[in-house]
Amino acid sequence: VQLQACGGGLVQAGGSLRLSCAASGRTFNSYTMGWLRQAPGKERELVAAISSGGSIYYYEHSVKGRFTISRDNAKNMVYLQMDSLKPEDTAVYYCVAASGVTYDYWGQGTLVTVSS
Repeated sequence: VQLQACGGGLVQAGGSLRLSCAASGRTFNSYTMGWLRQAPGKERELVAAISSGGSIYYYEHSVKGRFTISRDNAKNMVYLQMDSLKPEDTAVYYCVAASGVTYDYWGQGTLVTVSS
């Protein structure tokens, strides 16, 4: 599966952004999808994930209640709605896909910058 993410940008603290990821391939609905981020000088972290059928979710503790992951299997799309953004959310965000237990497929990153 090939992944193409977009939607990053510069936003003030408290603002919102919506990241989108378009996936190629006929088996999109068999993949667990997620969003990883990497901030300068920090390790990558999985911020959100959604099961292939869209019924099971994971959120990293610091984004719970602020970020919402969703997917549209008919359109081969996955989204990350980010609200109440904080400067510490500044990072490069990657759309990722897993057919098993590891995220084997990565899109190019999209930069999110939150100014204070």
